[in-house]
Amino acid sequence: MVRRIDVTGAGGLRLAAWEFADPPKTGENERAPGVLLLHGLMGRASHWAPTARWLSERHRAVALDQRGHGQSDKPPEGAYTREAYIDDAEAALEQLGLAPAVLIGHAMGALTAWQLAAKRPDLVRGMIICDMRASALGAASQREWESWFKSWPLPFATLADVRKWFGEDDPWVERPNPARGEFYAEVMAESEDGWRPVFEPEQMLKSRQTWVYDAHWEELAQVQCPALVVRGLDGELGRAESQEMVRVLPHGRYAEVAEAGHLVHYDQPEAWRTAVEPFLEGVLTP
Repeated sequence: MVRRIDVTGAGGLRLAAWEFADPPKTGENERAPGVLLLHGLMGRASHWAPTARWLSERHRAVALDQRGHGQSDKPPEGAYTREAYIDDAEAALEQLGLAPAVLIGHAMGALTAWQLAAKRPDLVRGMIICDMRASALGAASQREWESWFKSWPLPFATLADVRKWFGEDDPWVERPNPARGEFYAEVMAESEDGWRPVFEPEQMLKSRQTWVYDAHWEELAQVQCPALVVRGLDGELGRAESQEMVRVLPHGRYAEVAEAGHLVHYDQPEAWRTAVEPFLEGVLTP
C-alpha cells in the first residue's frame, strides 16, 4: 500500500506527502501518534519507506517530498531558504493532523526538524537528528559540491550505470558502496536521452547555502522536546561534534550505528531501527 497526499506548502507550493503502510487501527476517539519523516538534500520520501513501514505498526508515519525534491513542485525561481523548508514542514504537520509529532530527519531534513522544533514546540513531541552537523561547513564545501555536480556523467544510459557510478566510480566513493548506488538510482528519472536526476542541481546548491555559511547551534539549544542524535561511524557527523550537540540540546541523547556512512538509515536499516526504536517507544507511548 502507498498513498499520496498533497500538501500546500509556503507560497502555495504543492508538496507530495506519502504513507507507505496503513496506520494502526485505533478506537473511535483515539489517534495513532504522528511521525513526520524528512529526507536529506537530493533525497525523496521513498528513501524512508522501510522505516515508515515498521513505524506504521503502531504509529501514523508520513514522509514528505520537500520542495525541489521527489514529486513536489520545483519552481525555477522558488525560495530554497531555511524559512521555506521550515514553513513547509509546519504546514505538513498541521494539514496532515500529525501534531504533536515526532520529527525524524536525515541531514538537511534533520536541520529542518530542529529549527521547526525551536520555532513551534507545540507541534513537536520528540525528534531524531540523523547525521547532520550544527557547524557551518565553509565556502570551500560549496565549491566542492559545484565541481562534484559537474563531474556527473549525465545522462546515464541505464539505471545500472547510475548504480555503478555512485556506488563505485564516483571520486567521492572511498570503497564500493552498493547502498549509495541504490540511493541515487532512486532519485533518477528516465528522459528522452537517458536517466537524469529528478532535482535541479542549482536548486540543491541554493538549498545548502545556509549550512555552508551559517552555524545552527542557537536553534539547537532552543529545542525543548526529547532529541536523539544518531551518527554513522563513517558518516559526515563526527563523534566530538555529535556529543557536543547532545550537550547543547536541553534533552539530548546519543546513538551511533556501526558500519554505516552518511546514509545511516539506508546503509544499515536493521541497525538503524535498533538504534532509534527505544527512543521512539519512550516518546510515542502514551
